[in-house]
Amino acid sequence: KVSTGSYKRQVYEVPSGKQLVDQALIDRITWATWTSVLGDEVIGIWSRHAEKADVNCACVSHSGINLVTGDDFGMVKLFDFPCPEKFVRTPF
Repeated sequence: KVSTGSYKRQVYEVPSGKQLVDQALIDRITWATWTSVLGDEVIGIWSRHAEKADVNCACVSHSGINLVTGDDFGMVKLFDFPCPEKFVRTPF
Protein backbone atom coordinates (compact mmCIF):
# COMPACT_ATOMS: atom_id res chain seq x y z
CA LYS A 1 0.00 0.00 0.00
CA VAL A 2 1.30 3.42 -0.95
CA SER A 3 -0.07 6.85 -0.02
CA THR A 4 0.73 9.49 -2.60
CA GLY A 5 1.33 13.22 -2.31
CA SER A 6 -2.06 13.71 -3.95
CA TYR A 7 -3.65 11.84 -1.01
CA LYS A 8 -4.60 8.73 -2.95
CA ARG A 9 -4.14 5.23 -1.59
CA GLN A 10 -2.68 2.77 -4.07
CA VAL A 11 -2.21 -0.97 -3.54
CA TYR A 12 0.26 -3.12 -5.46
CA GLU A 13 0.70 -6.88 -5.86
CA VAL A 14 3.87 -8.53 -4.65
CA PRO A 15 6.12 -9.60 -6.32
CA SER A 16 4.75 -8.45 -9.70
CA GLY A 17 4.38 -4.77 -8.75
CA LYS A 18 1.06 -4.60 -10.60
CA GLN A 19 -1.39 -2.05 -9.18
CA LEU A 20 -4.59 -3.55 -7.77
CA VAL A 21 -7.71 -1.62 -8.74
CA ASP A 22 -10.43 -4.13 -7.80
CA GLN A 23 -11.82 -2.65 -4.55
CA ALA A 24 -13.46 -5.95 -3.54
CA LEU A 25 -10.07 -7.64 -3.70
CA ILE A 26 -8.38 -4.82 -1.79
CA ASP A 27 -11.07 -4.96 0.93
CA ARG A 28 -10.27 -8.65 1.57
CA ILE A 29 -6.60 -7.97 2.35
CA THR A 30 -5.54 -8.41 5.97
CA TRP A 31 -2.63 -6.06 6.55
CA ALA A 32 0.27 -7.19 8.76
CA THR A 33 0.99 -3.55 9.64
CA TRP A 34 -0.66 -0.18 9.09
CA THR A 35 1.28 3.08 8.74
CA SER A 36 -0.97 5.08 6.44
CA VAL A 37 -2.94 8.21 7.30
CA LEU A 38 -5.32 7.43 4.41
CA GLY A 39 -8.23 5.03 4.20
CA ASP A 40 -11.70 4.31 5.55
CA GLU A 41 -10.11 2.70 8.62
CA VAL A 42 -8.56 5.99 9.79
CA ILE A 43 -11.12 8.68 8.88
CA GLY A 44 -11.54 9.55 12.56
CA ILE A 45 -7.95 10.73 13.06
CA TRP A 46 -8.72 14.02 11.33
CA SER A 47 -10.07 16.78 13.55
CA ARG A 48 -12.87 19.00 12.29
CA HIS A 49 -10.45 21.78 11.30
CA ALA A 50 -7.45 19.70 10.19
CA GLU A 51 -5.94 19.96 6.75
CA LYS A 52 -4.76 16.84 4.95
CA ALA A 53 -1.10 17.62 5.57
CA ASP A 54 -1.57 18.14 9.34
CA VAL A 55 -1.39 14.43 10.28
CA ASN A 56 2.00 13.11 9.21
CA CYS A 57 2.23 9.54 10.45
CA ALA A 58 0.21 6.68 11.86
CA CYS A 59 0.99 3.23 13.20
CA VAL A 60 -1.26 0.43 14.41
CA SER A 61 -0.21 -1.56 17.48
CA HIS A 62 0.90 -5.18 17.09
CA SER A 63 -2.39 -6.28 18.65
CA GLY A 64 -4.27 -4.34 15.98
CA ILE A 65 -6.56 -2.53 18.42
CA ASN A 66 -4.85 0.86 18.82
CA LEU A 67 -3.60 3.51 16.42
CA VAL A 68 -1.13 6.27 17.23
CA THR A 69 -0.66 9.39 15.09
CA GLY A 70 1.77 12.28 14.97
CA ASP A 71 0.92 15.74 13.62
CA ASP A 72 2.37 19.10 12.64
CA PHE A 73 1.66 20.50 16.11
CA GLY A 74 3.89 17.99 17.92
CA MET A 75 0.92 16.05 19.23
CA VAL A 76 0.92 12.27 19.53
CA LYS A 77 -2.63 10.90 19.70
CA LEU A 78 -3.91 7.43 20.53
CA PHE A 79 -7.10 6.05 18.94
CA ASP A 80 -9.00 2.79 18.82
CA PHE A 81 -8.39 0.95 15.54
CA PRO A 82 -10.16 0.96 13.21
CA CYS A 83 -11.29 4.56 13.56
CA PRO A 84 -13.90 4.91 10.79
CA GLU A 85 -16.12 7.69 12.20
CA LYS A 86 -15.34 11.33 11.41
CA PHE A 87 -14.08 13.70 14.12
CA VAL A 88 -13.53 11.10 16.85
CA ARG A 89 -12.13 12.45 20.08
CA THR A 90 -9.06 10.62 21.32
CA PRO A 91 -10.22 8.21 24.04
CA PHE A 92 -6.91 8.22 25.91
